Amino acid sequence: MGEGSVRESGAFVIERLGAKGDGVATLDGETVYVPFALAGEQWRRSDDGYHRITDSAERAEPVCRHFMQCGGCLAQHMSPGVYRDWKRGLVVEAFRHRGIDADVKETVVVDARSRRRAFLGVERRGADVILGFREEGQHTLVDLVECPVLDPLIVSAVPGLRVIAQRVMPDRAGGRLVVTRLDRGLDVSFDNGRKDLSPHERAELGALAQKMGLARLMVGGELIVAGGRPVVTIAGVEVEIAPGLFLQAVPQAERLMAELCVAALPKSAKTVADLFCGVGTLTLPLARRASITAYDSDRRAITALTGAVRHTQGLKPVTAQVRDLYRDPLSARELAGFDAVVLDPPRAGAAEQAEWLAKSKVPTVIAVSCNPATLARDARTLLDGGYRMGPVTPIDQFLYSAHVEAITVFRR
Repeated sequence: MGEGSVRESGAFVIERLGAKGDGVATLDGETVYVPFALAGEQWRRSDDGYHRITDSAERAEPVCRHFMQCGGCLAQHMSPGVYRDWKRGLVVEAFRHRGIDADVKETVVVDARSRRRAFLGVERRGADVILGFREEGQHTLVDLVECPVLDPLIVSAVPGLRVIAQRVMPDRAGGRLVVTRLDRGLDVSFDNGRKDLSPHERAELGALAQKMGLARLMVGGELIVAGGRPVVTIAGVEVEIAPGLFLQAVPQAERLMAELCVAALPKSAKTVADLFCGVGTLTLPLARRASITAYDSDRRAITALTGAVRHTQGLKPVTAQVRDLYRDPLSARELAGFDAVVLDPPRAGAAEQAEWLAKSKVPTVIAVSCNPATLARDARTLLDGGYRMGPVTPIDQFLYSAHVEAITVFRR
């Protein structure tokens, strides 16, 4: 928060942590938000910004040299206990805002160096390439040297990715690099790369990609090389992933969400609807127990799921359909045939679908969300419709960020 025009006005104490991990305090009757501050610390505001006077005993040493400059992380300064409580508090406050006194369990924190997908900025400046995350609130890139969050295979590939960027990015131009760890190597896409690559350049890139062990290399939306089938394994099933197709960020979190969903499924459930199913993150593990009808608006995801099911034995029947559940949610009549519904929408939540569920007689709704605010909003709708809500489990899939997953179960 820029305070260059404000004169020094004395010390103040940080009262609590805010939703974005900053310290919250009251100064001269004004609520102020101080980046990287912790509760109980004394700070001073002057005309050149905020300055820490005392350190909390809960202040931790950052685990990355880029912290406080790179915008990818904002909470490395918190002790493990404070960090878990802060993440849990985000969920508690979201439900409290909707008038719900939720039973929120302790936060489950994923392992470090486990994120398999990264959206990186990339800029070429003559012979130099800058590749990394952007500074907090800025367009400036922080050149990536290390990362305690990303899968080590991604970090180790950064030097090679810079070499590729030197060849595919226009000079004095910036763009986005998407890199995902698949089962058989990295899937790499330079979204803003050159589209005028010569056959010789393509051959050189192919050789470089093969040397790096890339599963696939895309430049400007065009396939340069594919090193075998680009698949990920979900619940023991190989799923072929099209370029840019959504995946859960951390396999460990993906497995935990699946385990919680399967555990919540009533033993008597024979038919389940998986809404916003994606490539089958929850469909496939649930299909070991019950027949599944899966819906998603992304045709490529449905194609991937259908292909995976077709080549897998041991699953109950799975039907996957393309359907935009925002424009065309399942009605109460359509929901009537299901013993349980799994609801795993994007960050916007599923307000319209929740309204139809509240009017339905579906006995069990398993709700998974990457946004506690919209989960709480939709939970309010289901509770008002007569459901009872069980405990909420926060899952910290995005380490050191202000994002948190949550899962809960509603029953009639």
